[in-house]
Amino acid sequence: MADVAELTKPSSASTREQTFEVRLRALIWEAPGVLSLELAAPDGSALPPFAPGAHIDLKLPDGTLRQYSLCGDPNDTSHYRLGIRAVAGGLSSSFIHRHLRPGELLTVSAPRNNFPLVDAARYIFVAGGIGITPLIPMMREASTKGRPWTLLYCNRRNEDAPFLAEIKKLRGEISLHSSEAGTRLDAAQRLGTVQPDTVVYCCGPESLMTAVEESTAAWPEGSIHFEWFTPRSRPADETSDSFEVVCQRSGLTLAVPPDKSIMTVLSEAGIEVPRSCEQGICGTCETRVISGEVDHRDSILSTSERAANQTMMICVSRARGSRLVLDI
Repeated sequence: MADVAELTKPSSASTREQTFEVRLRALIWEAPGVLSLELAAPDGSALPPFAPGAHIDLKLPDGTLRQYSLCGDPNDTSHYRLGIRAVAGGLSSSFIHRHLRPGELLTVSAPRNNFPLVDAARYIFVAGGIGITPLIPMMREASTKGRPWTLLYCNRRNEDAPFLAEIKKLRGEISLHSSEAGTRLDAAQRLGTVQPDTVVYCCGPESLMTAVEESTAAWPEGSIHFEWFTPRSRPADETSDSFEVVCQRSGLTLAVPPDKSIMTVLSEAGIEVPRSCEQGICGTCETRVISGEVDHRDSILSTSERAANQTMMICVSRARGSRLVLDI
């Protein structure tokens, strides 16, 4: 999450829970194993607007709910575009590739954005495979504004890089890195030196994200931005203690045992809150903290946002002390 600009976040649970039907307009092969889905309103009307970095929840016919970045043009709300790679063992991606067909109706959420593009003089985008999807609208906007940008694009093979032909038309500097060709990205070499007036956006597998994070440790706060598709690895010795959560608006005080999340305890008490990934990567359950220190375990909030202790993701984060008071 960004620190250098004020972000627009959902202001209420109703906003975050908004869902609607879309029709699968087209399926397009973008690269080996990668399909793009075009989703449009059944009546042809404009879809809710979105900004670069936004994602939606996609509910599949089998009831599975997954988050996917919007990789189309924010100026064209006639449809949304998603890029989905078939992953070995990935039930949702396999279902999409094997069973979805144009014309099918699907349910999606309104766009949410935990990865907004901040204003900068120059950008460096770092993508690993399908991690390119949230970055495409950012590169498009940077080009529109005349801001120089560089893409460090990592794939097993260069010819497998999804959306590459489209990206080349955006007039940025592209550096391809292929593990098969022996041209892996040296993050320390490319990003180890602070570059003034530059921000970095990174999305991809954890190994890439960790390498970029370590290489940019000396960069100013707010200049490095990550989007995690899977939760960050947690310390092997991490433990969880019991604590109390006070639900100020509901008038309840509940005990949270070591083996349950705040979200689970609330649900068992009849308090339903917006939820989606339940892994700390989508931001749907972000809740205002009134008092108490949070043990942040999400993959969204920045260092400064965690230090501010104003919100938390109740699906994974816990209390550092014995009590939390939440605006629920």
